[in-house]
Amino acid sequence: MAAFGTSGLRGLVEELDDGLVYGHVLAFLRYLEELREFAPGGAVLLGGDLRPSTPAILEAAWAAVCDAGGRPHFAGFLPTPALALAGFQRRVPSLMVTGSHIPFDRNGIKFNRPHGELGKVDEAGILDHLAGIPVPPRDEQGRLRHRPVLPAPDARYADDYLARYRSCLDVDALAGLRIGLYQHSGVARDLLEALLAGFGAEVVPLGRTEEFVPMDTEALRPEDKELAVRWVREHGLDALVSTDGDADRPMLADEHGSWWRGDLLGLVSAQILGADAVATPISSNTALERSGSFAQVIRTRIGSPYVIAAMDELREQGYGRIVGYEANGGLLLGSEIPWEHGTLTALPTRDAVLPMLAALREARRQDRPLSTLLAGLPQRFTSSDRLQDFPTQLSRDRLQHYQGAEGCDHFGEDFGDLCGGHPLNLDYSDGVRAFFPSGDILHLRPSGNAPELRCYTEADSASRAEELLRGALARLSRWRSPGEA
Repeated sequence: MAAFGTSGLRGLVEELDDGLVYGHVLAFLRYLEELREFAPGGAVLLGGDLRPSTPAILEAAWAAVCDAGGRPHFAGFLPTPALALAGFQRRVPSLMVTGSHIPFDRNGIKFNRPHGELGKVDEAGILDHLAGIPVPPRDEQGRLRHRPVLPAPDARYADDYLARYRSCLDVDALAGLRIGLYQHSGVARDLLEALLAGFGAEVVPLGRTEEFVPMDTEALRPEDKELAVRWVREHGLDALVSTDGDADRPMLADEHGSWWRGDLLGLVSAQILGADAVATPISSNTALERSGSFAQVIRTRIGSPYVIAAMDELREQGYGRIVGYEANGGLLLGSEIPWEHGTLTALPTRDAVLPMLAALREARRQDRPLSTLLAGLPQRFTSSDRLQDFPTQLSRDRLQHYQGAEGCDHFGEDFGDLCGGHPLNLDYSDGVRAFFPSGDILHLRPSGNAPELRCYTEADSASRAEELLRGALARLSRWRSPGEA
């Protein structure tokens, strides 16, 4: 069933009919009007990813903006962070039609206020206005009777996003690097090719398809792991890059074809940018604290609203260079940060381009293989995956078993033989995160934007983290059957 939250509106394509989309967009703008962040005659930016269902949703959203008295501007099919940057710079609302990494039969809308993403406090206000939205006139198929035709996109919004990085680096910043670009159906595929080539890299486009491919950076498909190794070898690549569907989650593989974990890419990026304070969810690798690279670290619940709130807290504490990142690799900037010849403005939303570009540039600057950037980090390894089509309420019911005074005992009974005994303690910040005497960490939580049960592990070796993940998932899969633990 379609649902609304801080990730925006998400649901099956068949549920996201014109009436539902129209109502949520109109409620969003009425809420902003109440906050004096939107007024009739005001501009609203719209963009989307390359899912086949995206244009129809954009048209319904466009109609709602017009009926709210707004002036819609079509930014085109571009990365989510590019649209957000355009809206933040112009102090206007923006709407990105995207399902991010979730399967192609789903889609959604991400809403941005003029100064940042939606926060948890915004949800109730928008839903309150939704209740009073009248049903728009529709035909027998449920389509709006007055459906608009999208105009040609305005290229300046994507150009501004590219200029953000071009203002910092020289045109030869990546010269000498041979970089594979796994294009699949990612909305940033052409933009990334232009950016990397513009910095002097030799770009090898690979795997382009017009069929939508859901890329989850925290649960890569086996074929994507195999492709990376093969392509790096066949094409003599120094690196392979890609993103998820809407380009707010990065994918970076080194010269061996090994995909970097997103949290390690975030950590390396924060070091390269000289951050003095970092905010990241509890699921990110603990090499962050062990590195000793930052004056302050705040751990949050999983989700960009919590990371953004923590970055605001760090700014109030007086820290100057503030970086946030998620385990999926998306990098957020909570402050201006000087970088090489320019200054990166704050961008408090997930971005896939900056962390990949920072790592590639640093490897080129040091004239060393990309993999060596990880060598100096404390050797802690994470792995993650999820069980799809797993009802959210079932996940919550099962995890409730680990609450209370006997929670550690119950968790140990279910997973202790995998992890070397009962856990020392449990963290309930987001799902259940268990810490074992062996140093192993096992974290279980329902996904916030799809019916999935997610599992994260951490250990002292990559093989151990993977072994723990596979063992835990095998047990979790039995939760679908009544009576099985």
